[in-house]
Amino acid sequence: MRAARVQEPARELFRDAAFPASESSLFFNLSTPLAQFREDITWRRPQEICTAPRLFPDNQREGQVKQGLLGDCWFLCACAALQKSRHLLDRVFPPGQPSWSDQTYRGLFICRIWQFGHWEEVTIDDRLPCLAGRLCFSRCQREDVFWLPLLEKVYAKVHGSYEHLWAGQVADALVDLTGGLAERWNLKDLAGTSGRQDRPVSSQELRTCRQMLRLKDRCLISCSVLSPRAGASVLGEFHAFIVSDLQELQGRAGRAILLLRILNPWGRQCWQGLWREGGEGWSQLEPTDKTRLLSQLQDGEFWVEEEEFLREFDEVTISYPFTEAGHLQSLYTEKTLCHAQTLPGAWVEGQSAGGCRNNSCFPSNPKFWLWLSEPSEVCVAVLQRPQRCLAGQARVLGGHGRAPACPPDKDYQAVGLHIWKVEKRRVSLPRVLSAPPVAGTVCHAYDREVHLRCELSPGHYLAVPSTFLKDVSAQFLLRVFSTGKMSLSAERPAAKSTGPRTTLPAGEVETVQLRGCWKAGQTAGGSRNFASYTRNPCLPFLVPEGAGPRRVRITLQQHCQLGDSQLHPIGFHVFQVPEGGESQDMRSLLLREPLLSCVPHRYAQEVSRLCLLAAGTYKVVPSTYLPDAEGAFTVTIATRVDRRSIHSQEVLGHFLQEVSVMAVMKA
Repeated sequence: MRAARVQEPARELFRDAAFPASESSLFFNLSTPLAQFREDITWRRPQEICTAPRLFPDNQREGQVKQGLLGDCWFLCACAALQKSRHLLDRVFPPGQPSWSDQTYRGLFICRIWQFGHWEEVTIDDRLPCLAGRLCFSRCQREDVFWLPLLEKVYAKVHGSYEHLWAGQVADALVDLTGGLAERWNLKDLAGTSGRQDRPVSSQELRTCRQMLRLKDRCLISCSVLSPRAGASVLGEFHAFIVSDLQELQGRAGRAILLLRILNPWGRQCWQGLWREGGEGWSQLEPTDKTRLLSQLQDGEFWVEEEEFLREFDEVTISYPFTEAGHLQSLYTEKTLCHAQTLPGAWVEGQSAGGCRNNSCFPSNPKFWLWLSEPSEVCVAVLQRPQRCLAGQARVLGGHGRAPACPPDKDYQAVGLHIWKVEKRRVSLPRVLSAPPVAGTVCHAYDREVHLRCELSPGHYLAVPSTFLKDVSAQFLLRVFSTGKMSLSAERPAAKSTGPRTTLPAGEVETVQLRGCWKAGQTAGGSRNFASYTRNPCLPFLVPEGAGPRRVRITLQQHCQLGDSQLHPIGFHVFQVPEGGESQDMRSLLLREPLLSCVPHRYAQEVSRLCLLAAGTYKVVPSTYLPDAEGAFTVTIATRVDRRSIHSQEVLGHFLQEVSVMAVMKA
């Protein structure tokens, strides 16, 4: 008699209690269009979505990213960087994890995300949000490939929910996925330098589309539209793309033509420019070149020429490439930045939050020693820690791409960095800071990370990161990458001195830029003639104390050209915040008479006002004349710095108080 076969119990699949398959993982505050699908989203594992799920594709094109209902194109563009480097992919997706066909499969996956200086392991189950049985968020070109939706779920868990991913910066996601650096280039600046010869003078002069041509195979290149453009009017605004290829060809007339292949994460054709399929631009090429380039296009891809690219797009984000050994490479010289060092720091209210160089308490900011043993190319970055402790505060700033900072992201401060060379380890701080720095950021920026690249000679340097406003608390990470041997140390703060003040020279200008947008129904309130005026962006700035009023130039620039159909009549008003009234209702403030104005509203790309302002806190309110007129803008505030006094008589170089670590070659 044959023995009865014992049936093995079904394997119990992992369910992540920390990020459950429920609304709490989908939504933060139901503030995005995602909320309309609240009742329809279900959760399914990959084997419930298709018959033979795979983690990775057989070829890279099958794993091409496609955006779903979630406005996270900024994150998906950064994910494409992993397809360019097996080293990066293995770091984020540790090899050897069981897949769906393996006997050891338990329904969980582990990924690593770089967070504030460390690679953190994040475990998730593989239940994914679906609509009508299909993935409703990100997916790959082949829908049986799941590395992308799984990584998207990991990133949503890190941020608290999928809805938290609705808007963001491509550069931030690149840093989180690579642990490296990423830069944003303003394409309007590139347009002004596109005809110059490259020469190793400054980072700005080395930023060209020809430089992107050299980088295309080694790092991720993304571009963004911040406001509607003629060639991509159906895209709306704040949308990010992937530059999937660049090719330089010889045209029929003998002219060199640089073409860029752009991928829209939406995965559908949208381009209406000269180089669309059937467009007149193709008449400039030989038929064989035309056929070859058009055959390379997949869903959502299109070609665009350099001049059109610089005109129609606003920004480019580029990640620093990695060598096979895991070192960063310079974007500009291709040199290996083989020495790296990281130190934490903090701005503490009343102690080390001295604000920008306008303020007499600037010397109280955190200070770092940098020593170089040889001539070096150096990249220094100040990375802020997000203030996520504010009750899970959303970072939803509107749009489908990079966050436009409208209003500036409350998670971050406007941050800058300056570096001085010193002749010896023990120096007088007032004497050092009275001299111009050897390098510094152009302005303080409301970005998670600000960068400074420079060529430095051997010797000692003093690096001072600062916030624009004084007495604001935040934590940061100072990261230094160098081609030559170096050491980095943090100077511990000295006791405050009551000694005499030191007079410093006048004549410098400190600048801060505040980016924002007018969005219909939200932040496009129109002029003061309309009751909706109080909905306009309300941007803060500080005029520091001095001997008298300071000369301040306030400039409002809208992100479109003269003659563009999107050009609006613009102007602004400035309101002074009463002492102790920083927390008062902004609506009541804006209903008062403004301190000064730049009106009437004018049809101009830029309007400006030079004024004298006493020390204090102010709000500038940029507006269009009519409500619901959409667009992006930048407010630039340039303050004349007199630096009448510095309170500190500190002497740097207290050797026993230093924390110093020598950077070494990475293994």
